[in-house]
Amino acid sequence: MAQLRDQRSAVVGAQPVGGSARRVLTSLVPILADTLVIALATLLALVGRNSIPWFNNAASDLSGFVSVAVGWIVAGWVLALYSVGSYSPSLQLVGTDEYRRVVNASVITAAAVGIACFLLSFPLSRGFFFLLFVIGTPLLLARRLLARRWLHRQHRHGRVHRRVVLAGVPSRIADVLKVLRRERWLGYDVVGLLTPLGYENDVPGGLPVLGTPNEAACLNGDICDAVLFTEGAFDASGDFRQMAWDLEQSGIEMIVAPGLTDVSTERLAMRPVAGLPLVHVEPPRSQAALRFAKRAFDIAGAGTLLLLAGPLIVMSALVVRLYDGGPAFFSQMRVGLDGRPFRCWKIRSMVTDAEERLKQLQQQNEGAGVLFKMQHDPRITPFGRFIRRTSIDELPQLWNALKGDMSLVGPRPALPHEVARYEPHERRRLHVRPGLTGLWQVSGRSSLDWEDTVRLDLYYVDNWSMSQDLLILGRTARAVLRAEGAY
Repeated sequence: MAQLRDQRSAVVGAQPVGGSARRVLTSLVPILADTLVIALATLLALVGRNSIPWFNNAASDLSGFVSVAVGWIVAGWVLALYSVGSYSPSLQLVGTDEYRRVVNASVITAAAVGIACFLLSFPLSRGFFFLLFVIGTPLLLARRLLARRWLHRQHRHGRVHRRVVLAGVPSRIADVLKVLRRERWLGYDVVGLLTPLGYENDVPGGLPVLGTPNEAACLNGDICDAVLFTEGAFDASGDFRQMAWDLEQSGIEMIVAPGLTDVSTERLAMRPVAGLPLVHVEPPRSQAALRFAKRAFDIAGAGTLLLLAGPLIVMSALVVRLYDGGPAFFSQMRVGLDGRPFRCWKIRSMVTDAEERLKQLQQQNEGAGVLFKMQHDPRITPFGRFIRRTSIDELPQLWNALKGDMSLVGPRPALPHEVARYEPHERRRLHVRPGLTGLWQVSGRSSLDWEDTVRLDLYYVDNWSMSQDLLILGRTARAVLRAEGAY
């Protein structure tokens, strides 16, 4: 270990090159991008005000008034975005908080512009004012969505990553390392470890031990961009506070991974009490997923989609019927809310004797846990393979959602023999209605192993929210169009 520290010291002696400039550039790019977006929204609002017949006659002096106010509006809007923290790097990867802050900043800007025009008796067109924020707010949201997708794509390909050193005891380091390696889209590249004395031989393989957590202040920008401290990194809170002071001038970000997993940010609230940072955790939200709002959304959504997809269901069923003369639809008993069985409907994608032939294929099972998976299942018909990849075979389950057996979004509906083999913690998947789609589907579908499927379903059950349902539905359309992980 002494040799590793000597090697590290040789690197630490060098000063970081370009770190400050890179951070400044990273901070300015989003601000400049938003400035251009708001300027574009101003132009579109000006054109729309003079072109849309719904408004009164075109204002000949509108351009003059806009040219006077546009600079103040753009600057004020960007300032509002900055003041609510929408440019914080920690918000640019996951979650909805970034989008929520954009909406809040837009509302603040609209209120400020309206009040200023009233107090200064400035005759700004109401049509222009309305169009500016109706166009500008969605454009700002779309800009962030596109930037996030681009960043995730770069991370998956090993570009634009952040070098991270993990600090803590090996057991907690291993847990965090597993998540960072699995979720490559986060962009964290672990380059080394800091462990307490005596743990050098227990660390995960393939990573160098650079020292102890107390030596994190010796790191600089040439080695890493951030240090992620896991549980057990320090023996006393005073050591942690001292480390925060020591890292203050280094330019290295300090990240803490508390002993909490699979808890959404909506359930967490940090409330410092007498200098003690207390993390309040709301109860799991499985009961909230059974309330009226979600059920009403399921009825409206399933009913609308069933009407729109009706012709496609009929045509697909006709093709299946003509192919081999067998039934067009296939029903199977599945386990729903609180373990209650129900009949789940699909367009038949397999041969008519698929259930009888299953026993012969058990030895070729490619799945793990309680699931049977086979990428080249010989029971699937040619047309069946197509409707599986496009998820057309699952459209009749809209009827199950309309009846209340299922939901539009939820865990995968399980077979009775699968539920019989569940571990106690896996039975929590049955606390909500199963869904036509869910986190498991938008995260890989059939390519996921059983452990990841359970993990995603339990996360959904414990952290349900309507905004998450809408996000999953949006990602489902994309996953279906790209046929990601379906077979």
